Amino acid sequence: MSEHTNQAARRIRIAAALIMRSDGATLLVRKKGTDCFMQAGGKIDAGEQPLQALARELCEELSIQPTLAEFQTLGRHTAPAAHEPEAVVCADLFLLRADQAVAPASEIEECIWLEPGKHIAIAMAPLTQDIVIPLWRHILKQDAEKQ
Repeated sequence: MSEHTNQAARRIRIAAALIMRSDGATLLVRKKGTDCFMQAGGKIDAGEQPLQALARELCEELSIQPTLAEFQTLGRHTAPAAHEPEAVVCADLFLLRADQAVAPASEIEECIWLEPGKHIAIAMAPLTQDIVIPLWRHILKQDAEKQ
């Protein structure tokens, strides 16, 4: 997207989770009728705080209910929207370390766990590919240095 297009693009506010298991694997989801994998999460409703929206979405999409204290803020990031032409997502991104089982529900058709060091050969949303996967690898490196 050109800079001019970015300025004119419709902005979609979302909250998303980089979910990591204790073995370092990260969870990606694919919504029904789409082909790109992305983080679990979704649009922030009017009057809702990003973390509240994320907790609601994780309950709806994956049947998990983490406490708000379990999330670590990873900042706000912008990327082209995966399934809405001429739109960009403005994502409040949070880290959630969780080993609980997830079950696709609501609009989620498929969940996959990416394992550290494995080749990734799937279609990913721009936010996931360009921002979240590099962040995940950075967190993995920091975790390894702590051990």
